[in-house]
Amino acid sequence: MSVAVKLQGIRKSYGALEILKGLDLDIADGSFTSLLGPSGCGKTTLLNMIGGLDQPTSGDIRIYSDEVFSRSKLINVPIEKRNIGFVFQNYALWPHMTVLQNVGFSLKLRGIAKAEREKRSREMLERLELAHLADRYPYQLSGGQQQRVAIARALVYQPRLLLLDEPLSNLDAQLRERARSWLKDIHQSFKLTTILVTHDQVEALSLSDQVVLLNNGGIEQKGSATEIYSRPATVYVADFVGGSNIIGGKLSGLSGRDEAAVATVTTPDGTAITARSHAELTVGMQASIAVRPQKVILSTSKDAGARAGSVIGFAPRTVLYHGGQYEVIGDTPFGHLRVLSEHEPAADTAYALLPTEDCLCVPA
Repeated sequence: MSVAVKLQGIRKSYGALEILKGLDLDIADGSFTSLLGPSGCGKTTLLNMIGGLDQPTSGDIRIYSDEVFSRSKLINVPIEKRNIGFVFQNYALWPHMTVLQNVGFSLKLRGIAKAEREKRSREMLERLELAHLADRYPYQLSGGQQQRVAIARALVYQPRLLLLDEPLSNLDAQLRERARSWLKDIHQSFKLTTILVTHDQVEALSLSDQVVLLNNGGIEQKGSATEIYSRPATVYVADFVGGSNIIGGKLSGLSGRDEAAVATVTTPDGTAITARSHAELTVGMQASIAVRPQKVILSTSKDAGARAGSVIGFAPRTVLYHGGQYEVIGDTPFGHLRVLSEHEPAADTAYALLPTEDCLCVPA
């Protein structure tokens, strides 16, 4: 794997407040990587450091063969010499310039002759299906069009890296769906190493080759979208990505090995729940069961049928219709449980099946 960006020991602090806590991260050439996490986790700070808008307190940053930052070696390559395209959350388009002028402005700063920069700008607008908007001003564009112009401006001078700081956050829900597909197409077309900052798990999972989930200044887990979603390493990951139900208790049994390992967790009320397990676990330790709401099966009967799993008492308390599925919140012996179902629960629903294959045991 050829590495496009290498971060080693990246720390950032403001006085006693530590924002980033010694991060190490490799980003593959040509890949799409998402820095995912809630507000305040350090993801935008990390992006700004890669781009040269901020400096680590300590650590090293390498972009391809170039060492662009090293506190110990007193290296800090300025942003304009890192050859990076940057798209900001508010797009930062110049209001007094046309679309064509906005796209060409980065070429003007690089001393490209007027005829050449207009030619290259028009070619980029054509490639991104924006040619018909060349003479318009930003205020005459929709949010989605402004976003595409900002990306065209970032790509026109052929950067080696594209940084995106929550570029979809200002768009409405329907437009965000189209924009995700468009961003995927752009990445596949340009084959450009791309780093996206987002708090939206759908964006991260649908766009990325690598998802890096940050929490409290550190990397909680990194891996493919499938790994992050299907094999969360911690309770935090299971809760943040996919909104799993988290059921706490004590590990009371462990059988099998590797992919066939099955754990049994007993909750404080005495309910025993079985689950898959990939983590290093020891009987007697505190552990949690994570199960996605859409994997829970509601029933009027205690019979689990052919599915192996744990059947628990369930009393529906709140039913919300979201269009296409029902969200059911109910009471169990160990607390509340959230369920997503295509069908409205029957009036006499009294049980919930937690399929063993769909439950995951992680350290508490």
